[in-house]
Amino acid sequence: MKLYISRIILGVFLLSIQFIFAQNLSKNQFKVKGNCEMCKERIENTAKKAGAKTATYSIDSQTLIIETDNNASSEEILEKVAEAGHDNEKFKASAETYEALPGCCHYDRNLQPQTIDNHENHAKKENEFYVKGNCESCKARIEKAAKDAGADSAEWNAERQIVTINFDSNKTSSDKILKKIAEVGHDNEKYKSSDNTYKNLPSCCLYDREIPFGEANPKVHAEEGNSSENTDHADHHEAGENHGSHEKNIEGVTVNGSKAATSLKKEAGLIFNIDKKELLKAACCNLSESFETNATVDVSFSNAVTGTKQLKMLGLDQKYTSLTKELLPEIRGLASAYGLNFIPGRWIESIQLTKGGSTVTNGYESITGQINTELLKNAEKPETSLNLFSDFNGRAEANITSVSPINKKWSQTFLLHGNGTFGDTDMNDDGFLDRPKGTQLNAAYLLNYNDLDNSGLGSHFGINFIKDERTSGQIGFDKKVPQEKQSLYGVGIDISRFQVWNKTGYVFKGKPYQSLGWMNQYSFHQQDSFFGLRNYSGKQQTYYSNLIFESILGNTNHKYKAGASFMYDGYDETYLTSTIKRNEIVPGAFAEYTLTGLKYTLVAGARVDFHNLAGTQFTPRLNFKYDFTPQTILRLSAGRGFRTANIFAESQQYFASNRSIQILQNGGNIYGLRPEIAWNYGASLQQEFKLFGRKSTVVADFFRTDFQNQVMVDLDRSPQQLTFYNLEGKSFANSFQTQWDFIPFKNFEVRLAYKYYDVQADYLDGRREVPFMAKHRGFVNFAYSTNKNSKGGFWSFDTTLNAVGKQRLPNTSSNPAEFQLPSYSESYAVLNAQISRNFNKKIRAYLGGENLTSYYQKNAIVDVKNPFGNYFDGGMVYAPIMKANFYVGLDVTF
Repeated sequence: MKLYISRIILGVFLLSIQFIFAQNLSKNQFKVKGNCEMCKERIENTAKKAGAKTATYSIDSQTLIIETDNNASSEEILEKVAEAGHDNEKFKASAETYEALPGCCHYDRNLQPQTIDNHENHAKKENEFYVKGNCESCKARIEKAAKDAGADSAEWNAERQIVTINFDSNKTSSDKILKKIAEVGHDNEKYKSSDNTYKNLPSCCLYDREIPFGEANPKVHAEEGNSSENTDHADHHEAGENHGSHEKNIEGVTVNGSKAATSLKKEAGLIFNIDKKELLKAACCNLSESFETNATVDVSFSNAVTGTKQLKMLGLDQKYTSLTKELLPEIRGLASAYGLNFIPGRWIESIQLTKGGSTVTNGYESITGQINTELLKNAEKPETSLNLFSDFNGRAEANITSVSPINKKWSQTFLLHGNGTFGDTDMNDDGFLDRPKGTQLNAAYLLNYNDLDNSGLGSHFGINFIKDERTSGQIGFDKKVPQEKQSLYGVGIDISRFQVWNKTGYVFKGKPYQSLGWMNQYSFHQQDSFFGLRNYSGKQQTYYSNLIFESILGNTNHKYKAGASFMYDGYDETYLTSTIKRNEIVPGAFAEYTLTGLKYTLVAGARVDFHNLAGTQFTPRLNFKYDFTPQTILRLSAGRGFRTANIFAESQQYFASNRSIQILQNGGNIYGLRPEIAWNYGASLQQEFKLFGRKSTVVADFFRTDFQNQVMVDLDRSPQQLTFYNLEGKSFANSFQTQWDFIPFKNFEVRLAYKYYDVQADYLDGRREVPFMAKHRGFVNFAYSTNKNSKGGFWSFDTTLNAVGKQRLPNTSSNPAEFQLPSYSESYAVLNAQISRNFNKKIRAYLGGENLTSYYQKNAIVDVKNPFGNYFDGGMVYAPIMKANFYVGLDVTF
């Protein structure tokens, strides 16, 4: 018994000593600059040698937490840390010491020590109090609780983590208000919420309870998603970006956009966001050239006469990807062949790229994914930019963009683009132009209204007009002379296009999670064209409307969207002497449910569309994301899509040939064919880790597309025939991609990717690989930039290598030997590079080269010397048709 009592007394004594000792320790947190694990070790060891009892440095938050006793001061410790080479909020390292650090430790010194800790700039006022939270739901809950406790007004700021309250001290007190805020689940500087209340908050509201008051909440300040770009480098690519702006988003009605770097969003679907800074790494004259530094999308020439480019994703043609602008239908129908040229690169603010089935709210046509383009429309101050571009082979263009606020609620954007190709480019000396000559005039006006924070209303209006005229064919061809009156072969393509659209949204007062959005668009597209002695013309009028309501079931863990859509397409086409008219009328309804847990997100949606020609179509889609850890993320998806094939417009790359068109009808209502229907399944794994003390990300994904029905484009039955018919049997595409993004050292980014495609279909005479699809592709992108100088100037260097494996070519064995193609093409590689110089925040010049390996398809046109003969074919293109091409450009911002 005595021994037992003695042990108790001894234990109490030891605890008392530890308590007394702990009471004499002081724990403090300071801003210290560093880059990597070597920095972390150096900073912590220096702090301990200088007298700190404990020292913990965080590379991510750039903070040092130290415990000291009365024998050491934090100021002495920070002075020693600076002497070791690390700037901090009290002291700055000498230039000699900094330069002597290893290269991987050279952190950005642009942020001076005296400005690192900016709490003084945001000093709290008497009526301001620290309150923790994450999102708009937190904001509504905090402000409501404050008013319920007697506050006359309350406004919570997510970035500062501060609530500003005004109240009558005779009726209530700050103490009562903060206590009420804690009772609804939000820790503050006076009261802490109970564990049960905190845990019952929706998952999106579960803030980090360990972050000290006054420190930034990473869930608020971090961009949505995981940047695959180094932030410093991303900032370098475009001076003057407003990285602090937020996004006010009603489904389909984005009034203000956030400035994200190229990133993989942390959503259920596999969605990449490509910012305009990424687009500056290449020539990017239009949307078809916007994916040169992106490994997901394959871009290739589809015709050696017209020089058109097409996108491919998940091993399938562009037509199976939903291409939208401002979340409205864009490149589809008659615009399929040339629509990529109608969105200038300098007009683009961002691109959202979804792999696999996208949300049902955006329609039924997505099978392999969606590519959505957002135009420039956000500015806190007026900004006008001029871009001039010219290559060394007679192509020139000019862009003028002007984005300006009219007042606090209204802003406007003027977009003007003009381009012309005036030189005769024939690098393979076959007598045919490698790309068309001609001009394009493209103008748009956008008007935005944003009063979401007050009245809850937001609206976006746009209008766009395009006039594009192109001439191609043999050098010397005169477009003014009818084809039948001259011996030279020519191609003429004239396109006029007009669009007007509006997106209006309303956020319900006091319910930031509940909104209503309505989108409407009218498009008119006309094409008049000829390919030698063949003529093709078409008109398309489209009206699209989409109404979306979004709210929650109980709390924001359970969200839902529901709505209705309407699509009208009026087609009037003429090919040779045949005229084909049809009207497609498609009313539809949809619903989507999102379940959010602590580690998972499930998005399940379905829509039903009543197509007057294709019948009733049911389109379910499912996306699931599970976070094993914040760095290890699994995504699964499955979905169905359907579309109606526009066989003439989508096959124009084969019109510059001798092939006759044959349609094997089977009773369908569209060209006598049934609609295309496919299922897409996907899985991806994302892993983040530190490499050299810097963020590194690996993403591996596999997608399979199975067609229930497909309109086959058969080039193999005869070299003199192009045959269309519905699938009888199986058609599938397997796509595997792995991509690794990492930063070996400061400002140097590396992106590596490998893709494998297995695309096969049952044609009338058996199963074959789909032509013009390489099984193996490799991708390498290097990007480096220097540090900015005092005027904001810096250099950028970017280079991209695409390695393309062999591709199956259409069967031409029945041609004479000299006009036969091999069964498979050669493998080849294409190298692009660009050097740019930002002289300051206003002026940027760049010089670049495309296809620097100069690999080109030497016999791109079959029987090139006899374009009116039986064997002439300009559609057998598997590689570039131009050698190395150099360009220069200038950007000036006013």
